[in-house]
Amino acid sequence: MAVAGVAAASLIGVRQAAQAEAGVVTSSNKGGPRYGLSTVGLSYPFAAAIAKGFSDAANRAGASAVVLDAKGDVQKQANDIDDLIAQHVAGIAVMPLDSVVAQGWVRRANAQNVPIAAVAALVGDPKTRSVEDVYPGLVALASQDEVAAGRAAGSLALRWLPHGRPARIAIIEGAAGFPEVEQRARGFRAALDTAGARYDVVASQPGNWTSEGGEAACQNILAAHPDIDLFYNEADDMMIGCARAVRAGGSQARLIGVGGSKLGIASIKAGAVDGTVCFKPEALGALVFAALHDKNDTAPRFRTYPIPAVTRATIGECVGQW
Repeated sequence: MAVAGVAAASLIGVRQAAQAEAGVVTSSNKGGPRYGLSTVGLSYPFAAAIAKGFSDAANRAGASAVVLDAKGDVQKQANDIDDLIAQHVAGIAVMPLDSVVAQGWVRRANAQNVPIAAVAALVGDPKTRSVEDVYPGLVALASQDEVAAGRAAGSLALRWLPHGRPARIAIIEGAAGFPEVEQRARGFRAALDTAGARYDVVASQPGNWTSEGGEAACQNILAAHPDIDLFYNEADDMMIGCARAVRAGGSQARLIGVGGSKLGIASIKAGAVDGTVCFKPEALGALVFAALHDKNDTAPRFRTYPIPAVTRATIGECVGQW
């Protein structure tokens, strides 16, 4: 019996290791319904916080959460969605790597009568579909209004643009394929244009959502444009890396981000960067779970929450969730 117990424990350990390698994280309540979350990648702190909010909400409801990690690979995410459909889970939440490709995933889930909702990014072409226009076939979309987030960042930027001449602005974008890249840039420009600001976007480079990517992009831009007035980073992680490049280059450029990360908030408090837009990813995870789980829910299909822009003077309005 002792040998059998050791063997069983070893088998469980092997199975858990294999699941971890495949990017599977589960929270279990025996007898409760199972819900799946396909995330872009748990190595991204924002995505990990959404998964935490989703799993915590499932546990509170007596349900189980199966979180699949696409690890930044669209093909793996497609396979993950197919696996969840085949398991006929009670509902699927997807944080899509590619919003256009995700349209096919919604159709496949609908064909098998598996409820599906999107979180943190819309499904459909972000250039032609507004965030409030939830893609047909989705139970709901739980997200920030990314265009509004860009506008909030643009309103922050107006505080620090120079007077008497056009401001020189650089945009550090996220990774290609994410709808947030275009949406956050569109909102940012709209805020400046509405205010009648004089500015030139002299450079725009991808930072791929990471601190290292933000640092490299800002280094490259500063080498070509050492007189940049302001860096608009489409995510706080990239803002942190960009701040290192700005300090190393002796630049006086202002730095703003999007996200309200714990490190971003700490950096604002320390005076290392200037401001950000406050997101709450754990709240998003809970919102998308509720949309799938509560059959009597009458809330709108687009679900969101306030996203204040904060500076050092107002940083108390933002409690970091990631």
